[in-house]
Amino acid sequence: MVMGKGAGPSALEVGKILTIFLYLFPAVSLQCKILKCNSEFWASTSRAGPEEEFCTALRAYNTCVRRTARTCRGDLAYHSAQHGIEDLMSQHNCSREGPTSQPRPRTPPPPRPDSQERSDSPELCHYERSLPRHAAPLNYTHCGFFGDPHLRTFSDDFQTCKVEGAWPLIHNKYLSVQVTNTPVVPGSSATATSKLTIIFKNFQECVDQKTYHAETDELPAAFADGSKNGGERHGAGALRVVEKVPGQHVEIQARYIGTTIVVRQVGRYLTFAVRMPEEVATSTEDGDNQDLYLCLHGCPLNQRIDFRTFRARAAEGHAPAVRVRGATPPHHGFTYSSAVAKCKERLPVEDLYFQSCVFDLLTSGDVSFSLAAYYAFEDVKMLHSNKDRYHIFERPTGVGNSAARGPSGTPLLFLLALLLWVQCGFTQL
Repeated sequence: MVMGKGAGPSALEVGKILTIFLYLFPAVSLQCKILKCNSEFWASTSRAGPEEEFCTALRAYNTCVRRTARTCRGDLAYHSAQHGIEDLMSQHNCSREGPTSQPRPRTPPPPRPDSQERSDSPELCHYERSLPRHAAPLNYTHCGFFGDPHLRTFSDDFQTCKVEGAWPLIHNKYLSVQVTNTPVVPGSSATATSKLTIIFKNFQECVDQKTYHAETDELPAAFADGSKNGGERHGAGALRVVEKVPGQHVEIQARYIGTTIVVRQVGRYLTFAVRMPEEVATSTEDGDNQDLYLCLHGCPLNQRIDFRTFRARAAEGHAPAVRVRGATPPHHGFTYSSAVAKCKERLPVEDLYFQSCVFDLLTSGDVSFSLAAYYAFEDVKMLHSNKDRYHIFERPTGVGNSAARGPSGTPLLFLLALLLWVQCGFTQL
């Protein structure tokens, strides 16, 4: 939600209501092109210029946003833009009547050096510096979401899920992340992420509330209000968007919560990866329900795919369209052997990233999914704090996620009790 200088609690309440609305009613049109309006406005006003020029760009922005009203109602980025225009019109004394031709786009100024950003921000706005001097080392966690779709949770569980529609990846005291997954092939239960919304909540004197919104073919280098940082306070160093590869790779650095987020577009779909302190990942506000927080709890059991059975059937020569309901296989379908060969090109270790690559090529026939798995693993190497956990492998049948077990699934506790009983028997003899 974009707020002017005079915004008060009522504006924040509206932001909360809109957030809840998006979670409860996820069916927002995928045809909404509000991000194009945002990026055009940002390109026109990247550097300071005459006030009349700014007002001209703002009127053009307003016209563009009004044209999207029909397809964008209920979209958080659309409502943010509406409120932002009202605020900017008032702050710059712009009249609604006048020319709307876009001024010549300007080259964005280079970002300020990190040293200046650090010196301008109080320790409160830099998570690592705000900790006590002799505090224990931070335990960073990682979550990734990519492909058809595959989820690596904060506890390093790896799952393949259905989760069509809108689902919350993260929802804690500081930020919320929601993904929208759509079918890859008509008539198939294979889905991939076509839309992503990240809401950074207002945090003390560090950042204003900011929304980042991306969708297929719209990976902006700025927040929904056109800004690239966390606001007019100490937000420049505490929160910022960095474009790594235009239209393909964006990094969001939230230093005030020690968090780094990577968003990519690979083929026609989005991938998400995050590095976050465990304390931040598990933080909650009073009354918050985190049951459907996928990065923390994983996908619901009824939304998970039986990875092992699918792979076994594919290896035996069954049609790759095993998950398709009444539809023909993709035109450029892969056999099991050709999918394995393709994935080996970039993922030589047969871990779960390799297995997910094979799975996605078989279910979608889309070669770009092999790149999604590759970049997801590259993000793990950049964001995961334990290099020994980069590669994760499928657990043997019968091994649970948390309980230690002995042979044939016998609980370890039972074995210890049995050994104690035998020892006591020998003592008595």
